[in-house]
Amino acid sequence: MNQVADPDASPARVLVVEDDAVTSATLCLSIEAAPSLSLAAVFDSMQPALTWIQTGNFDVLLTDLGLPDGSGIELIRACRQRHPHCDIMVLTMSSNEADVLACIEAGASGYLLKGTHKSDIARSVMSLREGGAPMSPAIARMVLERVRAGPPATVSADKKLQADARLTKREKVILDLIARGDSYGNIATMLSVSVGTVQTHIKSIYGKLSVHSRGEAVFEAQRQGLLKRSHGPLAESTD
Repeated sequence: MNQVADPDASPARVLVVEDDAVTSATLCLSIEAAPSLSLAAVFDSMQPALTWIQTGNFDVLLTDLGLPDGSGIELIRACRQRHPHCDIMVLTMSSNEADVLACIEAGASGYLLKGTHKSDIARSVMSLREGGAPMSPAIARMVLERVRAGPPATVSADKKLQADARLTKREKVILDLIARGDSYGNIATMLSVSVGTVQTHIKSIYGKLSVHSRGEAVFEAQRQGLLKRSHGPLAESTD
């Protein structure tokens, strides 16, 4: 069960960066139609967006990767540095594993392939705001397989043990659950604790792994071999 939205809360402000005019219009219409979302700004290239985020106010970045004047990954990094609490979701044609992992490492927590129904866009953004990690099924399966493959050989057993020792038993459980794609509300329900308690544990996990977002935490935990090998529900999750 996801968190129940506060009816008095201000709509989440979404920044859209998309160079295809038809796709951009579809995204904007979907966002504007959702009462809990509002459109902060729209750009069709990277440089104007990079300039805007230095002073602009927004809660969610929704970006393509292949922009006319650069990569959306650069925009993700800049957004994460300037707005560390912003949620980031990629909407792209690329299902390349290197692109997916680079986006997660840069700070993205959601990754959707173009072709997602427009009514799902707003739902995915809202899920992102609730602590979810919306991914297209094909991307979720790719991440799952990467996790199952285990950590790269460059991570030594000693480093894995050191990292594992830093996390408490409860933090390890929560880390596995966020890697599976569960929202903060779902995790709180499963563990019979408050959402605030879950968020406190996640903040501690971020600090111990030296990361700033769910995507970075999952990527770093996978790199260090800290996750369990089986996360079946992730493959089907788009929430």
